[in-house]
Amino acid sequence: MNEIILDMKGVDKRFFGVHALKGVDFNLRAGEVHALMGENGAGKSTLMKVLVGMYQRDAGEITLFGEKVNFKNIAEAQKKGISIIHQELNMMNHLTVAQNIYIGREPMKGTVIDDKKMEKDAKALFDKIGINIEPDVQLGKLTVGRQQMVEIAKAISHESKLLVLDEPTAALTEFEVKELFKMMRDLQAKGIGMIYISHRMDEINVISDRVTVMRDGEYIGTIDTEGSTKDDIVKMMVGRVIFGDKKEKSNVSKDADTVLEVSNLNSGSSIKNVSFELKRGEILGFSGLMGAGRTEVARAIYGADKFDSGSIYLNGKKVKINTPEQAVKNGICYLSEDRKRYGLLLIKSISENSALASLENYTKFGIINDKKIAADAKIVNESLKTKTPSMNQLLKNLSGGNQQKVIIARWLLKNSDIFIFDEPTRGIDIGAKSEMYALMEKLAKGGKSVIMISSELAEIQRLSDRVVVMCEGRITKILDIQDATQENIMYYATKREEA
Repeated sequence: MNEIILDMKGVDKRFFGVHALKGVDFNLRAGEVHALMGENGAGKSTLMKVLVGMYQRDAGEITLFGEKVNFKNIAEAQKKGISIIHQELNMMNHLTVAQNIYIGREPMKGTVIDDKKMEKDAKALFDKIGINIEPDVQLGKLTVGRQQMVEIAKAISHESKLLVLDEPTAALTEFEVKELFKMMRDLQAKGIGMIYISHRMDEINVISDRVTVMRDGEYIGTIDTEGSTKDDIVKMMVGRVIFGDKKEKSNVSKDADTVLEVSNLNSGSSIKNVSFELKRGEILGFSGLMGAGRTEVARAIYGADKFDSGSIYLNGKKVKINTPEQAVKNGICYLSEDRKRYGLLLIKSISENSALASLENYTKFGIINDKKIAADAKIVNESLKTKTPSMNQLLKNLSGGNQQKVIIARWLLKNSDIFIFDEPTRGIDIGAKSEMYALMEKLAKGGKSVIMISSELAEIQRLSDRVVVMCEGRITKILDIQDATQENIMYYATKREEA
């Protein structure tokens, strides 16, 4: 077996009373893809940040290429052959591919940057690692998947022998994932070791050699991928059963009130004559391929985007919703698929984020009652089991699943009636998914109504009472859950005309 190039033993780290890493062990071999898995908040990213010097460990030791190391920053780690590729790419879209790779170390011709040599060097680098990208193209014109490959190429240009890939496929298409995996196998053949962090279980069997699982800051175990099953890994990750079967019948009574009716909604080419009803206590799933128009419909209902024609009725009464503020006043809330961009104030506390939509309830004579906010935020976040040492914790320090819970807490404090969840489990782990499912079911049982947009068919089948299928801006079919097989959903998701 290949030599061990990284050996971490007994790594310990605390943050303000939170024991984030509890004597964690981890090792990596040359030419290996070693998957690092665990629920959000398990400590995976913290362990990697300790490795590259972003955090200083409190105890333990790290041996890299046979030498004990203690990096003070990322630059030191990079000089020793470690590069980390974050989920959110750190590139400059207005520069060319070659400029992004060699920024800060450009080849010079006298006092002028030698662009021709830089592009030539980039081309040679791409040929070496099997990438077909033109070095002179502007980075922003590439897909996210191709940008990811450029960032990996940049790491290789630093002579990196160890790559950390943090959720590298989160925003990639199926074709781009295949391209990335091909590139990773080429790097493996050159002896480069890779630590692969992902929540996508199906990828682990395809690309990894071993899997190490963490839970609540602790090392749980390491297994060979070959010969292990998804259930083996899940059991290690969560220590509990989390999967539910496909829903066989609707939980909504036939005489349930219609709380929302959308009639003949149109907006350019993205929404074409969309009509549907949402019942009280219903989870209405929206399925379809990328670009089907699901998010566009949600944003139009919420008043985030204007629409050309059509009507919206709440409890049988026609309403005009031109802004999100009007939607909120009418009891509609929207949880965006991009929660960090549209849903969260990361540098504010849990209390502040929870009360964001309800400040008028906590303000008297222009003075905000912070104590009341903290008390109410604590009650609702505890009911959602948000993991945090206090309500004063900044949101940026929470895991993705817990950040999502804080957004839900916000709308519960506002006492919203209609919840629109757009890709509610994107970027969160299996355990957090299970909790999110339970939360949506609890909302529905409590008389709230849920519109859930999801690209995961298993998720649609697990939760929905009915399924709205869209293709190219149109609703092509509304299926009762008992008829919502994966084959049926995919048939209508690719059918251009209404059934």
